[in-house]
Amino acid sequence: MMTDNAVLERMLSDADPAPTPRDAPPDARAIATRERILRTGITPKRRRTRTVGWVGGLTAIAASTALAFAVFTPQSAAVAGTPSPLEFSGSNTIAQLVDDAGAALADTPGPTVPMRTVRTASWGFQVDVDAKTTVVVPQLSTLTWEPDGSGRMVIIAGDPYDPSDAVASNAAEVTSSGEVVTDLVMAQGDFETPWTRVPGETHEDMVAMLRAFGMPDSPTAFDVEMALASVLDQWTLTDTQHDVLLHLLEDAGGGEALGDTTDRLGRPVTGVRVQSPDGAVSDLVLVSRDTGRIVGVERTVLKADDVFPAGAIISYQMWDLDEETVR
Repeated sequence: MMTDNAVLERMLSDADPAPTPRDAPPDARAIATRERILRTGITPKRRRTRTVGWVGGLTAIAASTALAFAVFTPQSAAVAGTPSPLEFSGSNTIAQLVDDAGAALADTPGPTVPMRTVRTASWGFQVDVDAKTTVVVPQLSTLTWEPDGSGRMVIIAGDPYDPSDAVASNAAEVTSSGEVVTDLVMAQGDFETPWTRVPGETHEDMVAMLRAFGMPDSPTAFDVEMALASVLDQWTLTDTQHDVLLHLLEDAGGGEALGDTTDRLGRPVTGVRVQSPDGAVSDLVLVSRDTGRIVGVERTVLKADDVFPAGAIISYQMWDLDEETVR
C-alpha cells in the first residue's frame, strides 16, 4: 500500500478535529491508528462499527476523512455472512487463458498510452456491533494524479446491501448511490508513488515497474499479482502492457485457472487463483473475456481468524470502469 504519511496525518486531523495546531506532531494514538491503517487496511468506525476490506493506493487515506476512531473489542468482531464466491463454468489452463486474452487484446482497441487516471470499484464490510448488523459497502472511486504528486480523488458511495442476500442470490452488483463521500484535492507532493514516469511496454519495463511496487526478483504468482494490483490502483495501462503482465503471471507458475464467470459489475471474465505463501489468503485475478485486460481481484480467507471464517470472500477491487458506472 503506497501512501503519503503527511497526507494521512492531515486527513486524520480533519476526520477527528481537536484544539491542536495542524502542524503539531501526531501523538501516540494518531501514530498507532495510522500504522494500523497502512498495515492492514482495517478502519474502525464511529459508534462501534467496523469496516474491513481491500484497500489500495490512496483509498485508505481518502476513506478515513469522514471517520472517527473508537475501540473495537475482539469478542464483537464476528461477521455472520459474506458474499458468495463467483461460480465458474468450463475449464482452461493459464496458458490458454493468456493466449485467449492476447487475441482479445489484439482485436479490441484499448488505451494507446498509460494514463495516471484510474476508476475503481471496491468494497468492505461495515459492522454495527450494537445492532448486530452487517452490510457490504461498495465504493466507486476516480483517482487522477500528476508526476509532481498533485492530483484528485473522488469517492462515490455505492448502494449498501445485506451480505446474506448476496449469498442467497449471487447476483449483487456494485451500483452507485450518487453520494460523493470524498472529494480530495492533493497539492504537489501529497500523492506518493514508487513510479512516476510513464512506463514502457517491454517485458523489462514491466518487470522494473512491478519491482518498484514490491515484487521480488524470483516472484511467486501471488507476488506478481500483489504488485500488478498495486500498479493498476494507480495506472490505466495499455493493452500491450496487460499482455506482458499476464505472461509474467503465467511464468511465475503456481496459479490455478478456473474457467469462465461474470464479475460483480456484470462483465464476462475468466479467472486465475493464486495463493499467499503462508496459505492465509488466496486472490482471484479476473481477466475480461471481451477485452483481454485484467479487470479485477477478489480476496478469500483460507485460514479462519477472529473476524472471518475460512472461505469468506472479504474484498474485491475492480478496474476499467466506464464513466457511467462511477456517477
